Amino acid sequence: MGTRFLLFVSVLVVAILACSSLNPLDQSGQPAAPSATPFISESYPTAEAALVSPNQVISGIEVSVEHAWLEGKQVYADVCYTLPDSSDWTIWKAGLRYGEVDVQEYGATLISLQEPGAEGQAGQRCDRLEFYVPPDAEISTVTIRVESIGSYPREDEYCTIYMPKIQQSLNERGVAITLECVDSGGGPIMQISSKPEAMSQEEAEQLVYSDEFFTVKGPWEFTFDLLQ
Repeated sequence: MGTRFLLFVSVLVVAILACSSLNPLDQSGQPAAPSATPFISESYPTAEAALVSPNQVISGIEVSVEHAWLEGKQVYADVCYTLPDSSDWTIWKAGLRYGEVDVQEYGATLISLQEPGAEGQAGQRCDRLEFYVPPDAEISTVTIRVESIGSYPREDEYCTIYMPKIQQSLNERGVAITLECVDSGGGPIMQISSKPEAMSQEEAEQLVYSDEFFTVKGPWEFTFDLLQ
């Protein structure tokens, strides 16, 4: 009986000591709050851009960078450009270059859109471009490049907007393809009325519906310094 009692007391003492070491008492006699390892957030640089390049006009399209800045791992640029017509024009290809690095992947978010006016007033669209860069990248001087803007035409725009320019381009190249608009019941549609005999229908359609007729190519380039 005595041996069992001593063994029970010993186990009880060890348990009390263990609990007191896990939850030490503060000066008021209350258990102290457990100490946590502080979280140290990673510090990312931020910088505003001092623009170097002015607005640029290529192929009748004026492009400008209204605001550019570095925030953490992203370089942002608010790019505005005039619209050739009322189609849904967007930036099709863009890039960012710093040092020997050329970044071609980017995100784009619409900021504002002003439709062309009825009296020939040019429209304007502004997009925010976002490029990812490593946090340790040396990007004191960067160049943002807008290579092209484009618009996939709506079905009713082929006859009203695109057929004249497509036909003119084919004529200038000496390609004997003739286009016409016919009434399909739901409205006029563009179709190929004649083509060279040696050219297949598929080859003719590849020429007529090429992306080149629905894009305006630059490049428009803007170089600026990022001031810490």
